[in-house]
Amino acid sequence: MNLIRTSFLLLSFFFVIPSIESQELVKSPAPFGPLPTQKQMDWHEMEFYAFIHFSLNTFTNKEWGYGDEAPELFNPTHLDVRQWARVVKEAGMKGIILVAKHHDGFCLWPSAYTERSVKNSPWENGKGDLVKELAAACKEYDLKLGLYLSPWDRNHPEYGKPEYITYFRNQLKELLTNYGDVFEMWFDGANGGDGYYGGANETRKINTLEYYNWDETYKMIYELAPKTLVWGVGPSEARWIGNEEGRAGKTNWSLLRQKDELAGKVHYTEFMSGHEDGERWVPGEADVSIRPGWFYHAVEDDKVRPLDEMVDIYYESIGRNANLLLNLPVDRRGLVHENDVARLKELVATIKADFKTELLAKSKVTAANVRGNKAEFAAKNVTDGNKDTFWATDDTIKTASIEFTFDKPTAIDRILLQEYIKLGQRVKAFTVEAKVEGQWKTIAHETTIGYKRILRLERVVASALKINITDSKASVVISNIEGYNAPTFVRAPEIKRDKNGTVTITSEPGNAVYYTVDGKKPTLKSTPYKGTFQYNKAVVIKAIAINQEEKISSAVTTARYGISKEKWKVLSASSGDLTTIDRIIDGNPNTDWGFGNASDKLPQEITLDMGAILKIKGFTYVPQQVGNNLNLISNYEFYTSTDAVKWTKQSEGEFSNIKNNPIEQFKVFQEVKARYIRFVAVAAVGKGQTVSIAEINVIE
Repeated sequence: MNLIRTSFLLLSFFFVIPSIESQELVKSPAPFGPLPTQKQMDWHEMEFYAFIHFSLNTFTNKEWGYGDEAPELFNPTHLDVRQWARVVKEAGMKGIILVAKHHDGFCLWPSAYTERSVKNSPWENGKGDLVKELAAACKEYDLKLGLYLSPWDRNHPEYGKPEYITYFRNQLKELLTNYGDVFEMWFDGANGGDGYYGGANETRKINTLEYYNWDETYKMIYELAPKTLVWGVGPSEARWIGNEEGRAGKTNWSLLRQKDELAGKVHYTEFMSGHEDGERWVPGEADVSIRPGWFYHAVEDDKVRPLDEMVDIYYESIGRNANLLLNLPVDRRGLVHENDVARLKELVATIKADFKTELLAKSKVTAANVRGNKAEFAAKNVTDGNKDTFWATDDTIKTASIEFTFDKPTAIDRILLQEYIKLGQRVKAFTVEAKVEGQWKTIAHETTIGYKRILRLERVVASALKINITDSKASVVISNIEGYNAPTFVRAPEIKRDKNGTVTITSEPGNAVYYTVDGKKPTLKSTPYKGTFQYNKAVVIKAIAINQEEKISSAVTTARYGISKEKWKVLSASSGDLTTIDRIIDGNPNTDWGFGNASDKLPQEITLDMGAILKIKGFTYVPQQVGNNLNLISNYEFYTSTDAVKWTKQSEGEFSNIKNNPIEQFKVFQEVKARYIRFVAVAAVGKGQTVSIAEINVIE
């Protein structure tokens, strides 16, 4: 009996050996290229979080404070950080980055190193600590806290000198040690320039990469707060996406040639796509404000970004391998404004509807190649809902297909893909095919995937779907693929009015348009748009588009206009081509006019006649919108007159941040009567002497 048993065990041993050897031969794919740290992986998985701009600028109606504003001006009447946290949580965001100190140097916490803080404001009798309150609210709502500390300080007298770096690092220590974990430390790239500087009122230029000694600063941060990811200038762990529109490139590598960047050899426009040959993992973060400005301005209450634009931003940031940092400018009450909250709710409802029912989990999944033919790397891993499993190919296989077969023809218009980026970002190109009525049809040609890629496609009814990886740096490693049939999204119509009062409303082909001119929300019972019409008076026009086939409505488009400009004339300009100058009052932001040059140096001015005396309370400057070199105006003066003889200066200052955000600039003042206006271009962005104007408007 013992002999038989021993023989059986020996035979079993010999049979088991090949199986073990076979398993050992099929190893997990080796990591390829730069890899994310665990801290960066955690950051990727946050995907969507909020920016909060709220400070002295909120109460001075500025974007960039000069540094001479009194701390006593900071006095919110109904500050409620729990409202901020609740709004953010309900929108599906996972954290809040608070601007703790902007360029004007005012601190939202009672810093021990300056008197320029909330401790010298009326808010909570100088006993408040907004950072502390927000940290508690984030904890209550299970949100992560991030902080923005401006390296530039337009108030501090020592800025530009070595002493300021000690001050800057002392404040960093306060923020990183007194308020719990900070998931992201945000350093703005705006550094050096004109400022108050303790009364010096001068321009101070610094070398951004050398002055702050970022290596030492980062070393200090990591010693104090090893869980904190550092964003921005220096050897950062995440990068700016290269614009303030919230949009990444369709090709978007999480890699960056950071050595070249730190040597000044990388232009910021390259941040949209990253670098395929980057030596470090530095993923992109797309920042954008829900309004035109970063800080709250009452004049922008009706200029919250349209739903269409917000949806596009979502798909072109999170859907293009970037995190989305959405700014909510808190108002003077200390609350996220109701218009912003309403738009957020619309966005959330749209995205939830788009990703309501996943379609691929129930399909039959097969792949042309599976690593070692082992279940551990099988094709079905992409639909199992487990982020730690993946489909992988053999090391020599860099092009491969994965196919999803449905039980019956299925409508689909969204594809979501994710690489297993713990092993590196690999895919360089892929296509999507749909089997429609027995024939394969290519419905997408794309490039990178990365942490997450979402495709918006024309709806197809397919019996099968195929993803073809057509180019990859190494073997294919995909962790997740999902499919959805999102509801038809009807884009809101566009409203335009020219200087003569001619109104044009356009929408997608086949849609019906209904509008109102009394400020009421349009419905199917409102006036149908049948062609251009005249409306010369001040008016609020609202319009919707209706998909007639599916009876689905768009969001409402709202356009506000003062009296039309048909009586406006340009009386004079200090330089420039006077035969084309009417472009600045033609009502078309896509036409522009320029003045100033090497001979006619700035400042340069234009004088306009509005044709009648109007009550105005501000003006807007629309910079050039088309082209690469926009010749932007940075500083201005604005005058009014009733007789073109006696002039009164109503406003002067800077168009803050216009270089990164070249949108319509709003400046308001006390209401005055005026027929004539004079606009002076005092200085330009950069060192140029030529500036451009797309449109000059007044606020009535």
